[in-house]
Amino acid sequence: MKNAIYRGLLTCVCVALAGLSSSAAWAFPTKPIRIVMGFPAGGPLDQHARILSDRLQAQLGQPVIIDYKSGAGGTVGAQEVMKAPADGHTLMLANTGVMVINPALYSKLPYNTLRDFVPVARTAMQPLAFLVNPKVPVSSLPEFIQYAKARPGQINYGSAGNGGSSHLVPEMFKSATGVFMVHIPYRGSAPAFTDLMAGQVQFMAESIPQAAQYHKQGKVRALAVTSRERSPALPDVPTAIESGLKNFEVVGFYGFLAPAGTPKDVVSKLSDAFKAVLAQPDIRSRMVSQGADPAFLGADDFAKFLAAEMPRWADVVQKSGAKLD
Repeated sequence: MKNAIYRGLLTCVCVALAGLSSSAAWAFPTKPIRIVMGFPAGGPLDQHARILSDRLQAQLGQPVIIDYKSGAGGTVGAQEVMKAPADGHTLMLANTGVMVINPALYSKLPYNTLRDFVPVARTAMQPLAFLVNPKVPVSSLPEFIQYAKARPGQINYGSAGNGGSSHLVPEMFKSATGVFMVHIPYRGSAPAFTDLMAGQVQFMAESIPQAAQYHKQGKVRALAVTSRERSPALPDVPTAIESGLKNFEVVGFYGFLAPAGTPKDVVSKLSDAFKAVLAQPDIRSRMVSQGADPAFLGADDFAKFLAAEMPRWADVVQKSGAKLD
């Protein structure tokens, strides 16, 4: 009889605890949401966060604060989030570099993408454009490939620095076409663009907003974009696939992650909030104007996406010889 009573009490306690856990998750969030960013204010990631933050606040009913923890290619911000309480109130807004390139680029990295974080939502994809100096006598990507193949080692391409997408995507292009170009790394995209427009380098792969601006001004010529679909910002510019590079689709991404161990129902609530924000037409329009195509993935699909992207970028990092410590 006593054993039956104890079992009954234990069952009641377990049910009560489960109810408390469920109510705590349902009440989430209970304080402001902090979005940590591993890059300085004013950049593309910052613009993306600012577009989403007000509407996210309306969805969740708590203030959304952007906290800048820049340094070491986003590594400082990643460490900040990795060590934060796993309660859903601290998120990281990260990009391709932080999540899938850095693990291959740095010999010693203080975080593991798939172990130390739980994906919440992918919010955007960011294609690049292949650009040439206007004096290069080509008007299409096939013409450029032919032109470059006839001049092995004579074509220079600029990038914003070793190991970034503007370095690695041209390396993918070289592998796909057999073209040999010389890499000239710069400290940021601004000086690289300056030398592209001046003709010091002849080729470059860069994000759509700047590419579209300079292309429309006639300062550079856009030959193709790296997404599967044409970019709304460059509707007359074909994709690399349309230009004959079969299956050549390379895009960066933006996404939100939480510390490992964050409860699944909290992650689901956050993911649903991002989905609702990205469904709003004016938000989608503003994102496109900044060169980031809305591309929502929920937590589970984002996790699968990351697991597939990591070996792909690790392969190109290895082939390029890029390494940072």
